[in-house]
Amino acid sequence: RVQLMQSEGDSVQAGGALRLSCVVSGGTFSRAALGWFRQTPGKEREGVAAIGVDGTTNYKDSVKGRFTITRDNTNNTLYLQMNGLKPEDTAMYYCAADEREIYNDYAWSLQKSRYIFWGQGTQVTVSS
Repeated sequence: RVQLMQSEGDSVQAGGALRLSCVVSGGTFSRAALGWFRQTPGKEREGVAAIGVDGTTNYKDSVKGRFTITRDNTNNTLYLQMNGLKPEDTAMYYCAADEREIYNDYAWSLQKSRYIFWGQGTQVTVSS
């Protein structure tokens, strides 16, 4: 059974940085497409960043140049480095994984329907 365990979140001031991590167990990590999503109360969960099996990355426009997604296939860990944080980045962040091969995967990589397995969520709060 695939399980995703996320690091704890934190509260930071605007302009600060934070790194989230997500350890994936129970599957074949190197074969999994991976993503980070976030959600605020009353809103849909939205894709923030994704990384494919071949390392190809995709980002939500509002985080490009500030967030970096990476994967460590040796330690089965997914990361999201967040720099230049803004109050509007405040949300519950979720990691996601899926080993299915999807046609035109890049186009789907920031869609929540692309992923089967999810982490428990981590709160990130950015104060102004």
